[in-house]
Amino acid sequence: MLKSSFYTLITLGLFLFGCNQHDSENTILTQGIQEPVEIIRDQWGVNHIYANNQHDLFFAQGYCAAKDRLFQFEVWRRQATGTVAELLGERELKRDIGTRLFKFRGDMKTEMNHYHPQGEEIITAYVNGVNAYIDEVLADSTKLPIEFQLLNTVPQHWTPEVVISRHQGLLGNITYELDFGRAVAKVGEEKVKEIMWFHPKDPDLTLDPSLTSELLEQDILELYNAYRKDVKFLSEDLKKETNSKTEYQSVQPVKLDWTEVGSNNWVVSGEKTESGFPIMANDPHRKIVAPSLRYMVHLVAPGWNVIGGGEPEIPGISIGHNGVGAWGLTVFETDGEDLYVYDLNPENLNQYKYKDEWLDMEIMYETISIKNVADTTVALRYTKHGPVTFIDSVRHKAFAVRCAWREPGGSPYLASLRMDQAQTWEEFREACSYSHIPGENMIWADKNGNIGWQAVGIAPIRKNFSGMVPVPGDGRFEWDGYLPIKEKPNATNPTSGFIATANQNVTPETYTHWDAISFEWADPFRGNRINQILSADKKFTISEMQALQTDYYSLPAKTLVPLLMNLEFENKTATEAQQKLLGWDYVLNKNSIPATVYSEWENALMTEAKEKFIPKEIKGEVYLQLEKLLMWIENPNSRFGKNAIMNRDAFLKKAFNTAIQTLQKRLGADINQWQYGQVKNKHIIIHHPFGNAIPEDYALQFSVGPAPRGGSRYSPNSTGGNLNQSSGASFRIIVDTGDWEKAVAINTPGQSGDPTSPYYKNLFNLWANDEYFPLYYAKEVVEANVAERVVLKPE
Repeated sequence: MLKSSFYTLITLGLFLFGCNQHDSENTILTQGIQEPVEIIRDQWGVNHIYANNQHDLFFAQGYCAAKDRLFQFEVWRRQATGTVAELLGERELKRDIGTRLFKFRGDMKTEMNHYHPQGEEIITAYVNGVNAYIDEVLADSTKLPIEFQLLNTVPQHWTPEVVISRHQGLLGNITYELDFGRAVAKVGEEKVKEIMWFHPKDPDLTLDPSLTSELLEQDILELYNAYRKDVKFLSEDLKKETNSKTEYQSVQPVKLDWTEVGSNNWVVSGEKTESGFPIMANDPHRKIVAPSLRYMVHLVAPGWNVIGGGEPEIPGISIGHNGVGAWGLTVFETDGEDLYVYDLNPENLNQYKYKDEWLDMEIMYETISIKNVADTTVALRYTKHGPVTFIDSVRHKAFAVRCAWREPGGSPYLASLRMDQAQTWEEFREACSYSHIPGENMIWADKNGNIGWQAVGIAPIRKNFSGMVPVPGDGRFEWDGYLPIKEKPNATNPTSGFIATANQNVTPETYTHWDAISFEWADPFRGNRINQILSADKKFTISEMQALQTDYYSLPAKTLVPLLMNLEFENKTATEAQQKLLGWDYVLNKNSIPATVYSEWENALMTEAKEKFIPKEIKGEVYLQLEKLLMWIENPNSRFGKNAIMNRDAFLKKAFNTAIQTLQKRLGADINQWQYGQVKNKHIIIHHPFGNAIPEDYALQFSVGPAPRGGSRYSPNSTGGNLNQSSGASFRIIVDTGDWEKAVAINTPGQSGDPTSPYYKNLFNLWANDEYFPLYYAKEVVEANVAERVVLKPE
């Protein structure tokens, strides 16, 4: 019955979309706008919005984004408001409690105007545009996307509080801070530092004696972790006939290592480009999902002419160009969270000790609706440092998370509104000073020949502790304010002729504000490869920038493969694989057989290293980076004991044999069938959030792929560490500031979140083949590439 009803729904959706497609120009009467707004959609699915005033511009942006991504918007709204349990039941109660515990509760006017001098107007107009489309859908049920019909629900209205939610931001390191504390409590500070690659400075991991292993082992961050996780849909959530006995399993969301959530960006001066003008390139790496995390749009109105991408639920554009300058971002590791532990008054567990006084917690009560269960009222507790996530009533302890991002301005990417209008490098840097979350490397290139870099992100100053392990909340460990953003690392027109960042440590040795700089950074391989290419004495073109963004070269392979030369293998297949590797060019091409062997060997080396070097009692609490392992392998005396070289070689050989056995099981005995990119090996299938909670034959229409992939988490074209690529650059952009029509971009799988739309996965094949589409800017060029035209008129 479920299959039959689903077939009816998806067929209806395809029919309705087909009818709309024949109407090449459509006028829609809309309440809330002041003057007509023209929206031209090009063949790639990008909306170019032309408005006569700022209010209508952002109203239309909200309208268009909601129209393309309505189900994504509703999931976001429920996450932001702590109302997921109302839709999915009791299993989501902890999420909703966590959301409400950590929500921003400051003055909304101050909050909205932080992001732009007219922030309140812009965000309110955007929200009204979202609600205008929701009203259209509520008035005409045939426009309701299939997901709502399957869940037997309808979208609800937005408020500005939904836009400024922090629930999906790259916020801080609190989960690792707790893990490091647990590890130090078990094996000591020095052992943890042996394994971890802390740099550029040496953090103090001293753990207060009161913070015992038994105390820290509890599920202290359950509420924090619950509200930060992806929403998971099960077959039981979907509408079906009462006599249906069919059961389906939902696709499990993939948990990514923090080192896989990164990005690349660079700017090259005109002295190093064929055009003679600076070039900007950016490819942020996040989860690869359907619909895409990013959304592309062109916003044109008096004072605005900006094109690029951002998260669809946020007004403005976070990565793009405005006809004067182009900018992009990568993560600059910034620690904006700390875990505080308090003594509680045994006579009153709502009082905590601070500077020898018992202070009352602030307590707020909220009622949460739960599907099929009675409403529940919860108490939310706060100390002077922040939300209380856990109370140990036996030991009389409480735990609270101090969050820099709960300050005004902590909504991710919204400060891009100021950047969108910057006309000079100085104006862009000033706009950067409002960008609190996430910590980022913002780069800039303009048509006047300037390139620049400014690290951003709200950064607490810690004078007497590192922030890397939990600390008592008794007043001894306080932040000394925040570092002014312009005092974070930056550069302007360097003599090298380029600036590149890839989440590795890029803080200059001459920098002085070390008490606001993080100690954890990504492995340097992507950044080193990019620097290697851009350092060449040549002039670069857009096509060469494309090649670098999609580069599959493996620097770790260049280090590891030569070490195979003197090893002997008894297994014939291992020997054959060894010979293929020794003649390899270190490129993880999807058609390469050596790439398959190397990648599996690298995985086996990391697995073997974690088993060999990480004590059993702290597995899962510390992590070993490949760069640290390579240091040990290249200098075996530091880690492999007596007969270090022999032991190192035995370690390499054991991992290689393990890799060959794994490949034989997965790909068969014939090594000539071991090409890297294939469904049994490195590939991509992008699953809809419903995953396999719907019948398989229809789930195929929701999912995208498969397609073979190359690369790894360490190549500039980062494709993550899973066989089914779950992270990487879903969005890319390259801009030549000398000719805006040369700009190119990609956004997989497409602009729309509606599986029945031709824009749902129309960009996937381009992306999977490392290709781009042109990013039209001039009105006459846009007019020459019209796929659809809509005019919003005041009702």
